[in-house]
Amino acid sequence: MRRNWLISRRTSLKGIGVALGLPLLETMGWADPPAGSTYKPPVRIGFMYMPDGVHQPDFWPTDPKTFPVVLPKNLEPLRPVIDECLMLDGLHGAPDGKIFAPHALELSSWLTATLMNPLNRANIDIATSADQIAAQHLGVYTVVPSLELGYRDNAATGLGENGVTNRYYSTGNFRTATQPLPVETKPANVYQRLFSSRTSTPRKRGGPAVDPGKFASTAAAAPAEESLDRSMLDLVLGGAKDLRGQVSSNDQRRLDEYLDSMRSLEKRLTAIERQQAEAAKTKAGTGAASAFTRSPPIDVTIPNHAIKWSEHTRLMGDLMILAFQTDLTRVCTLIPSHPNGLNYPELGFAENHHDLSHNDGKEVEKLSKLTKINYFNLQQFAYIVGRMKSLKEGAGTLLDNSIFMWGCGMDHGGHTNQRLPTILAGRGGGTVRPGRYAKCKGNIGDLLTAILARAGVPLDKPIGCGTKLLPDLS
Repeated sequence: MRRNWLISRRTSLKGIGVALGLPLLETMGWADPPAGSTYKPPVRIGFMYMPDGVHQPDFWPTDPKTFPVVLPKNLEPLRPVIDECLMLDGLHGAPDGKIFAPHALELSSWLTATLMNPLNRANIDIATSADQIAAQHLGVYTVVPSLELGYRDNAATGLGENGVTNRYYSTGNFRTATQPLPVETKPANVYQRLFSSRTSTPRKRGGPAVDPGKFASTAAAAPAEESLDRSMLDLVLGGAKDLRGQVSSNDQRRLDEYLDSMRSLEKRLTAIERQQAEAAKTKAGTGAASAFTRSPPIDVTIPNHAIKWSEHTRLMGDLMILAFQTDLTRVCTLIPSHPNGLNYPELGFAENHHDLSHNDGKEVEKLSKLTKINYFNLQQFAYIVGRMKSLKEGAGTLLDNSIFMWGCGMDHGGHTNQRLPTILAGRGGGTVRPGRYAKCKGNIGDLLTAILARAGVPLDKPIGCGTKLLPDLS
């Protein structure tokens, strides 16, 4: 019996029409709002991680009443921006029961607020992370749904302690419960991902091709143009629908999943094209002027030589800021180090961060080096926060319209997660009240749920181990 739905090898080799992974969509930019209207910039969400916990006595305020005037030793880098920071004390991680691989838990549970499945520890089996939950909703408005940035490649293989997959030691972002996401470690690749489509050529009806330029804020496709992305997307969707009636039920299910992802792209493309059209009208003088102002996109120089860890971290932070400024993404994660440790030759010693974190407080030299590492990491966080604060956006700053979370999934080298070091920077569009120290009664899931809610992400239930919206943010 002939199976008409079977696709032969010859057909596959010859090609089956349009079968492609869509490139980055055409350039988008923020269109200026109509005169007289109230424009509220979107809330961006950023997450920055440091492994292995902190030396607690040098991190938490000894007298909360004197905060932020008197700062613990390791918070001194934040002094210039401390009024923009909210310290959250008392948050605990997902209940860990019997700890069988603590350093595999600390990063993997940080944004999932969930423990890995101990019965399937050799494979990824956890939960969708908060950043990806946000990306599913906020990503339809941007070219790049989310950015995952790092210093080291996180595609770890093999098994680690107690048979746990090594991928848990290096990954904090999960698109689904079983799909870990890679991090981009090369700044040049990040820049290309963000801006490669800005040199693409949209197809113009009845005229020559046009170049949208370096930034969409200065050039946008005319409303009458049909972009190549749009025409290719229409072709893919049409072909997929025709194919659906010729394949097996299992393939129909796979195809439906594919079409769902294409519809998500279609929504994003519609939003982009609408903003392009509005921007083009404003540029042509047909749109109403607006009093809304913002700082120009920051200049980011990508070096062609090896750079230090601190320079790499700041450069990745700059790329995140640039992506936020140009609304190419509203969700970003920066993981400069993994829980299995990093060396910091910039600090003048060779010991590994993880090894230094294991001390009882009596090893003075070891403890001194650990606090220097904590201090050094917070310096990089402070740099990024400071730069976001310096960029004007409407009546406030880019930082005012962001929530940038710094933290760890372990409280200290003793392998517990009962007092997670956590700092929020930014005001979340007026929904977060910084410049404070707050003693919380809640967990990391409660915090992540509250952050996403302030960014306008609808949730059916709290994230992971969360039970409520953490009330301490405002």
